[in-house]
Amino acid sequence: MMWHVIHLADLLLWLFMAASVAYVLLFAVASLFTPKKWKRAVQAGAVSTHTFLVLIPAYKEDKVIRATVSNFLAQDYPQDNYRLVVISDRMQADTNQWLAAQPVELLTPTFDKSSKAKALQYAMSQMGGAFDYVVILDADNHVDRDFLSNLSSACSEGHDTIQCHRVAKNDDNEVALLDGVSEEINNTLFRKAHNNVGLSAALIGSGMCFGWQWFRDNVCKLDSAVEDRELEALLLLQGRFVKYEEGILVKDEKVSSGHTFQRQRLRWMTGQMQSFRRMLPNIPRALLTGNIDYIDKTIQQMLIPRSILLTVVPLMAVILTCLNPLWSLKWWGLLAALCAAVYVAIPAPLRTCRLFSKVGALPRLTGYMLKNLLQIDMGNKDFIHTTHDK
Repeated sequence: MMWHVIHLADLLLWLFMAASVAYVLLFAVASLFTPKKWKRAVQAGAVSTHTFLVLIPAYKEDKVIRATVSNFLAQDYPQDNYRLVVISDRMQADTNQWLAAQPVELLTPTFDKSSKAKALQYAMSQMGGAFDYVVILDADNHVDRDFLSNLSSACSEGHDTIQCHRVAKNDDNEVALLDGVSEEINNTLFRKAHNNVGLSAALIGSGMCFGWQWFRDNVCKLDSAVEDRELEALLLLQGRFVKYEEGILVKDEKVSSGHTFQRQRLRWMTGQMQSFRRMLPNIPRALLTGNIDYIDKTIQQMLIPRSILLTVVPLMAVILTCLNPLWSLKWWGLLAALCAAVYVAIPAPLRTCRLFSKVGALPRLTGYMLKNLLQIDMGNKDFIHTTHDK
């Protein structure tokens, strides 16, 4: 009787894990396809006159905001065609004084409870005039001089919602390296591969570009600490497509300590659970209208984090090999599929000996993820700030 119970539990756990692995493998394969061409190409030599409102919410970002602003002000785009706005929330007086002396618009709101959504809402409420597009960057993001020029060209192709390619700005230790590679895997699976098969790309919180009118009408609806997931749900529910621009880079600082990694992932995991709960009631409507993008995004909220998969699946394979080698075969097969999917999803230039030598850090990082499972509060809307370790 006991062995029947163990066998049933083993099978149910395998099916639970296999669903997430199958999703990852499916889109890893899809990333190898030739991307579908969307809209018409811009005519050679065409000069764009798009105007951009660039918003940088900055909560206690004194360590990085000066370098970010200086970096952005080096744009080769006509200065009359963009406005850079920094929403300074609880930053030091000397930082605000420096910002006030730069060719940027400085906003200094005071919130009882801070959040990125509130900062964006405040900024939009203060903006006079109108722009063609709104761009959102994080306070530690750096971009190339031709960032706005390339973004304008992409907008000229007919895309009004764009997610740029966020890459790691640093890989100075094993946590930062693995964090950066994890993000590149997400870029492959949830952005590149999705666009390849005609599905909408996932938003990521920064390096995002929205049509002015749409963003102004919808930013007021945000009320959680995971504004990117809310924006994405609103877009997909309205049938709007998110284009991933792999060639437009946004350099993002990766976390460098285990404590910061845990806090960041707690925010992400809480947001994932909250998003699933919010999105689930709209599934009948999505099914009736054939909104595949929305259905796919809801499924994404149910996926098991890869770090947990990469730890639990091999662990179960070893345990079942000791208990019953025949039962273990399905786990070894699942592990092979998972490893193949992750390998394909990692961009070729990152498949280095240095990366694979850091795999030993995965169990420790997974421990942080598992600990977070005990701390998820489905009703929590508090903003969890990702601090800079340097």
